[in-house]
Amino acid sequence: MTDQYNATNNHGDEHVEVTADVIKVSAKSRSTAVAGAIAGVIRERGTAEVQAIGAGAVNQAVKALAIARGYLERDSLDIVFLPYFTEVDIDGQERTAVRFQVETRKTA
Repeated sequence: MTDQYNATNNHGDEHVEVTADVIKVSAKSRSTAVAGAIAGVIRERGTAEVQAIGAGAVNQAVKALAIARGYLERDSLDIVFLPYFTEVDIDGQERTAVRFQVETRKTA
């Protein structure tokens, strides 16, 4: 199930996919679009999962997490994330992905 947080770049290509379980990030994802998706999911659910495969995608995901902290600060929310590796099947091939478990934390 894909929800309202899908984001597109200026050319209409989708590079951020938000499903009920995970926000999928590619190397071509705009970090601000991913940050908006993260912030929206956190506001709605209080927790999010972000997945990236490859160095470029992980870079965009980490930048997006930093930007999302700023977006959520306006709502007096702060986030922390826990990275871990997971295996995913893509077109019949097993790939290693980095996933970030994102949670809110109490602000001081």
